[in-house]
Amino acid sequence: MIDIAGWAPEPRETVEVIGAAPSAALAGVLDVEPPGEELPPLWQWLHFLERPARRELGADGHPREGRFLPPIPDRSRMFAGGRFRVHEPLRVGDAVTRRDELASTAVKNGRSGEMLFVTVRHTFLRGGVEIAVEEQDLVYRSGGAASRPAEVSFEAPQVKAPWTLPMAADPVLLFRFSALTYNAHRIHYDETYATEVEGHGGLVVHGPLLAILCLELPRRAGLKVTELSFRARRPVYARQPFVAAGSPDGKLSIEAPGGATAMTAAFA
Repeated sequence: MIDIAGWAPEPRETVEVIGAAPSAALAGVLDVEPPGEELPPLWQWLHFLERPARRELGADGHPREGRFLPPIPDRSRMFAGGRFRVHEPLRVGDAVTRRDELASTAVKNGRSGEMLFVTVRHTFLRGGVEIAVEEQDLVYRSGGAASRPAEVSFEAPQVKAPWTLPMAADPVLLFRFSALTYNAHRIHYDETYATEVEGHGGLVVHGPLLAILCLELPRRAGLKVTELSFRARRPVYARQPFVAAGSPDGKLSIEAPGGATAMTAAFA
């Protein structure tokens, strides 16, 4: 049974001057022009990065210990979703403080056994004034590998929506996004580890990348997003064709092969 009794990490604050280079790099990955001085929602994921030493990493590529990493054995971690509310955008050249704190924990039973859901809240301040708040939902499973999917489809999904962005993430794209976010989780670049240890059907497309692709739809339509939520429902694997789909009414999703919806999102 997962036991986190007494686990109550203290909040932490980090200050960073927002540079232009990370956004320019992500724009290159997405084949778009750099966004300018204002960071689009979720592009803050390229900032305030933790950079642990190699000796601090566990077998999965994540740090063995960390302020918001739960003390459970043999844990595997997946991105489950989150929420973001923007009062004022983060801007290039600004000194921004990010306050991190544990918002909630919950133990639930799923198809693969007990899982621990952890929500971490990030509050962004400029000059002491709150400008944005993000909550990230992470899920941890303790124990052996999950069962591998019986079959992984590579048939392009047929999607009808006002907005569509067809994609397929090859290993090069996954490598570049891992590098930009300093994410060493081996499921994104080590296929043997991803399939034989964590039970996936291939290299896993980053949940944050899928969320950013969802938000590309209103961004490319010229709409300003001030509030959004997203939930990861199932993995998307490298080379699988998928479609970011949405409409001006605020509904977004990632549609994967086989009629599966990999992520749902909503914006306002």
